[in-house]
Order: sequence, then structure tokens, then C-alpha cells
Amino acid sequence: MAISKTEKPSTTKTAAAKKPAPKKVVAKKVPAVKKATPKKPAVKKTKPSPEALYKMTEVAAYYIALNNGFAGNPSDYWIAAEAQISALHK
Repeated sequence: MAISKTEKPSTTKTAAAKKPAPKKVVAKKVPAVKKATPKKPAVKKTKPSPEALYKMTEVAAYYIALNNGFAGNPSDYWIAAEAQISALHK
């Protein structure tokens, strides 16, 4: 069966030929939940031992005296050093 140039092949569309595409279900976007960062434990202040306090006071008194040219009373240097060290460790 040959089709002539003047004849068009029959192109009948049936109703079932093309169905409309079903609508896609779009999931709602949920905002991202931020992860809780673990809290750092509180730093516990440890008291230095009496020996360590004595050594720190001794070194501080030396530097106070050095800055003063060793011209004053050593007891005054020691008292000033004790005041500085106790202020640092409160």
C-alpha cells in the first residue's frame, strides 16, 4: 500500500493517547535545626601551694628591688610583692 503525496496518513488522536502528568508532591522545606554545641566545663581555679606562693613572692620582691636599684628596705619589697601576688590569686 503506497501513500500518495496528496493523501495524508490518518492521524486520529484518541483520548487515552496522552494523559496529563500527575502533579508532583513537593515536600515543605523544614528549617535546619542547629546542633547544640557542647558547653565547655567551667575552669576550676586551683590555689597554689604555700611553697609556690612563697617562691612567687620571692621572685616578685627581687624584681621590685631591682627596679628600685636595691636602695630600699628588703621588708618593704617583700610586703609589696606579697600584695601583688595576693591580688593575682584572688
